[in-house]
Amino acid sequence: MLITDRSQLPKQLYLAEQVRALDRCAIEEHGIPGLTLMERAGDAAFDLLQKRWPQAGSITLLCGIGNNGGDGFVVARRALQAGLSVRLLQLGDGSKRRGDALASAEKFRQTGGQITPYNGFDFDTDLIVDGLLGTGLERPVTGAWLDAIRAANQHPAPILSLDIPSGLHSDTGAIMGDAIVAAATLSFIGLKQGMFTGEGPACCGVIALDDLDVPATAYEPVPANARLLQWSGYREHLKPRARTLHKGKCGHLLLVGGDKGFLGAIRMAGEAAARTGAGLVTIATRSEHATLIVSQRPELMCHGIEQPRDLLPLIARADAVAIGPGLGQASWGQGMLRQVLQSDRPLVMDADALNLLAQEPERRDDWVLTPHPGEAARLLDGSVAQVQADRFRAVSRLQQRYGGVVLLKGAGTLISSGADVPIGLCCEGNPGMASGGMGDMLTGVIGGLMVQGEPIGIAAEMGACLHGAAADLAAKDGERGMMATDLLMPIRHLMNPELV
Repeated sequence: MLITDRSQLPKQLYLAEQVRALDRCAIEEHGIPGLTLMERAGDAAFDLLQKRWPQAGSITLLCGIGNNGGDGFVVARRALQAGLSVRLLQLGDGSKRRGDALASAEKFRQTGGQITPYNGFDFDTDLIVDGLLGTGLERPVTGAWLDAIRAANQHPAPILSLDIPSGLHSDTGAIMGDAIVAAATLSFIGLKQGMFTGEGPACCGVIALDDLDVPATAYEPVPANARLLQWSGYREHLKPRARTLHKGKCGHLLLVGGDKGFLGAIRMAGEAAARTGAGLVTIATRSEHATLIVSQRPELMCHGIEQPRDLLPLIARADAVAIGPGLGQASWGQGMLRQVLQSDRPLVMDADALNLLAQEPERRDDWVLTPHPGEAARLLDGSVAQVQADRFRAVSRLQQRYGGVVLLKGAGTLISSGADVPIGLCCEGNPGMASGGMGDMLTGVIGGLMVQGEPIGIAAEMGACLHGAAADLAAKDGERGMMATDLLMPIRHLMNPELV
């Protein structure tokens, strides 16, 4: 069944080896010939091609010698039969083609198709179909393959990738030398986790899936490696409030931060918590900031705190503590963090709270850590490049080292709650979020959900999705120029689904 609506995509995300296991199960256990699966894949791709680009009269296919190329040959044959102008460019030694891919190529020839060895292309075409490499790529692309990827990307025609954009690592979302930048990607049998994080979102374009009619029972022995998270999956957590509810029943969040010169960060976090529905929001900040915040947002209870011990009565009254926005790494911030870490309240740790934690690591089970790649690198004593090369490994290592729940921010935010729970991947959000203050907002959102009773793992997952979905609503006015505070009213809107 072909699924083109993102909201209808299955939640299971797989490693490449898991999808190969599903493929083998379909063939060996359920008696579906490999060539039949290849025909179904090519048919689904051609159907998507016609729906998405109905005016395309000419297509160019880039095909390798493996099964990904075999899928491309089916697309080419269907296009010929439909009367389209078809040009198929072969990469690799075609004499080494075997099995189903060979059979598919022969059917294309029998239909009147011609296979042309790749030697670059500078001709016009309405559409490019990428059937070069598939999911088995484990080393950087070089030679003619690299040239073909770059030539395709430079061509003005849109690209449809089969299964995964060539050059993109299906498990990590890392680019292996270079990668196709597709307008759309049609994945087969199961969604590959690398399509949704790292460079995956930039390479895949619109993602669709066809399960090739593989029976549901074939999936049972292969548990997914990760879960796709979307805001729509959390509506059941937002039942209408009781008519007799009061603020004391909606939770009390304490936010700590805002050293001198960083007033805005802690205020934004506080407003985000309030718009998420927290009954009471207290801010502990520098004395000169407290009056300013109250004068602009009187609903926030602001306290000027200069000595760590003065936090104690505020912590005692709170249900959870969020620390980090605008905290700084000077003596004031260090003292505030030490005091907070001595408490027994569940925590949200962000920004400089994480940078300070990297200097004096500790582990606990009742916190949510929300690093961006730079902070994650410091927490792991590594580099940003290492984090981004395999974000799944990075978030798992962070959780193993520091405990609790770890939320690794970025395109395709990842949430790890430990080995017993598959990693969650939030696919909400957009590039408009690349602006200052977005992380502060997320801290407030997660804290606001925690004090309303959500367990820390659910609060982190739900918060990431709420944050991204609010940004998607805000982006209706354009991604460029979006500010963090533009998310406040969409957050309130989404937290009241009965009004949607």
